[in-house]
Amino acid sequence: MNSVLFSPLTLRGLTLPNRVIVSPMCQYSAIEGVAQDWHLMHLGQLAISGVGLVIAEATAVEPRGRITPQCLGLYSDETEAALQRVVAFCRQHGTAKLGIQLAHAGRKASNHRPWEGRHALAAHEGAWQTVSSTDQPHDTGWPTPMALDDTGMQQVQAAFVSAVQRCARLDLDLIEIHAAHGYLLHAFLSPLANRRQDAYGGSLENRMRFPLEVFEAMRAAWPAYKPLGLRVSTTDWVAGGWTPDEAVVFARALKQRGCDYITASSGGISEQQHIPLQPGYQVPFAAQIRKEADIPTMAVGMIFDPQHAEAIVAHGEADMVGLARGLLFDPHWAWTASVALEEQITPPPQYARAYDFRFLRDMRAGHRG
Repeated sequence: MNSVLFSPLTLRGLTLPNRVIVSPMCQYSAIEGVAQDWHLMHLGQLAISGVGLVIAEATAVEPRGRITPQCLGLYSDETEAALQRVVAFCRQHGTAKLGIQLAHAGRKASNHRPWEGRHALAAHEGAWQTVSSTDQPHDTGWPTPMALDDTGMQQVQAAFVSAVQRCARLDLDLIEIHAAHGYLLHAFLSPLANRRQDAYGGSLENRMRFPLEVFEAMRAAWPAYKPLGLRVSTTDWVAGGWTPDEAVVFARALKQRGCDYITASSGGISEQQHIPLQPGYQVPFAAQIRKEADIPTMAVGMIFDPQHAEAIVAHGEADMVGLARGLLFDPHWAWTASVALEEQITPPPQYARAYDFRFLRDMRAGHRG
């Protein structure tokens, strides 16, 4: 069998050995933005897992852009040096290409970690002033953000560019911009969050303006031979919100500016959302953007079964499949998938005795029988 999921994919000067991608997963384990030993362990095990690309978690481009005080950052020499240690470790032992997701949490910043209740920090807990497209809180009980003025938007854009320059020094292979899940750039795109009356609010063209300006500045700062992608919420799952058709228009505009792929996610802008969770529930959005914007896409969201992942790529619904929870549960998911799809891969030599492809394939065939 010739698996499409395990076939190479080239984006600019980067060739991925396969299309199994580690989707960014927040670990809430940094100290003042600085990566710790947990990041060595977490990303290190994924770098040797047989996937084509590991994208490190949403990484804040400035301190106020962190979701929680424990979120990873890339905004100082100290945060850069800590990530350099992690990158070097993954390069030494792993084979996966390495990327990072650059993010700004906007009005959803200054919160507790999920296992601590995911509620806003109090003043005595170190809360900070959040920012957004307007001064509308995310929901009842959430902090009131400060609406970014022109100077504030320029500061945020400069923070993204500075983080890109640090990524270049780290020699990362790829950057993904986070414009989804209710965070800052998504809060400019969605009419549910963006109530501005100036050139950055109102019409679709205006709501896209700031995210596109940020993208253009980042693309100019990132080496031309390296890919730059973007994760977008394709729908808000709320009436009157951001729609898949608008996401297609946005993707076309990004492609014109040098975007290399779109990760099609959804939701996050409102607690009133109603998401029909089921395996592959976001795949149709990746397929629509791929077809109508003519740009490579990554499908994400409750994709667990290897045959399902294979079908997504083989049927042209997406060019890559990103996994998060599935890889947390089984860091060697790619091994399992390769056996299921009868496509042999090469594990680290230290683990080779656990990956006897023929034996595992025949055993699986026997179980099917």
